[in-house]
Amino acid sequence: MNDGNNGRGLRPDGGSARLVLLMAALSACVSAPVEPQAKTPQRVQPTTSTYPIKPVANPPKPFQALDVDQRETPPPALVSVVRNLGQSFNGKVGIAVRRIGSDWTVAWNGSALFPQQSVSKLWVSMTFLDAVDRGKIRLSDTTTITRKDLTLFHQPTAALVGNSGWTTSYSDLMRRAMTQSDNTANDTLLRAVGGPEAVRSYLARRYIKDIRFGPGERLLQATAAGLEWRQDYSIGRSFYAARDRVPMAARVKALDNYLASPPDGAAPSSIVNALAKLKEGSMLSPASAQLLMSIMSEAKTGPQRIKGGVPAGWHYLHKTGTGQILGARSTGFNDVGIMTAPDGTSYAVAVMIGSTTEPIPTRWQLMQAVAKAVAANHEKR
Repeated sequence: MNDGNNGRGLRPDGGSARLVLLMAALSACVSAPVEPQAKTPQRVQPTTSTYPIKPVANPPKPFQALDVDQRETPPPALVSVVRNLGQSFNGKVGIAVRRIGSDWTVAWNGSALFPQQSVSKLWVSMTFLDAVDRGKIRLSDTTTITRKDLTLFHQPTAALVGNSGWTTSYSDLMRRAMTQSDNTANDTLLRAVGGPEAVRSYLARRYIKDIRFGPGERLLQATAAGLEWRQDYSIGRSFYAARDRVPMAARVKALDNYLASPPDGAAPSSIVNALAKLKEGSMLSPASAQLLMSIMSEAKTGPQRIKGGVPAGWHYLHKTGTGQILGARSTGFNDVGIMTAPDGTSYAVAVMIGSTTEPIPTRWQLMQAVAKAVAANHEKR
């Protein structure tokens, strides 16, 4: 789960051809309305889990279906622009927008599973804070990270570990994981809270469907590259050297298998639903929810993704994710977050690019176009 270059040859040039298509899509904000079909909500049952389920301090609100005449209709122009943006992009993309406090979601490929990469750090932090709410652990507790705990790709904490280890609080690690996308900080939080199964159990207890959580950073990235994880890959550029030795056919097959059914796959519509529930107060206690959203507002990754299209006067908090690159193909280029208008109205937004050969500026243009469309349609309400 990488939100930095990581020496993998990202290409910032090009993309002007796509700009024309994206700007044309934005113009659809003022085109003829497209009437979406209302969907009847279905209750999602929690999945079976071996993780012990304990009483929670902030139980989710009971499911209640809305009558048809109570449902709100999304802005037809926003439906149109999201559709046009999705259709015009050269690659597999998922887009979802949900007005928080409402009952509508506008989406393109909203139910398809896209690789999350570092977006999944969001669920680790939520699971950890849920454990804090239940009195199982404290943010002020400390832990010691040693070389055997290091992961790969973006992990600034590795420089602090050295040969003798490094001790810090879980609060510090959460901030590093969420604002810097530090992989070792995140995996340390994950181990402390009970591992991947604890995250899956938490999402199930909150009735969040179609968000998978993978086996952890090391196994996820090694498998996607056609490797079996070895701890010495965490030192320096050992992982890159080992990956370069994998025959190209094997790397292509491994990446194709990962993208076909990503173990960390998530549906954009499910992500915006979870973000809306976070904002509404049904994912965590009020104090924990406010803390997490405050940390997300300080994120340093992806300033030119969705955030680059958020108008002045609006506020945006988010989590990004960036996957591996093979040749001209980039994977898992994501941004999810909450946009808040000056009048206090909030929208949960997710743009997930599963796979594309488009250069970075073109991907930025797509994400920024979604943010601009949300703002434009809000002003017309």
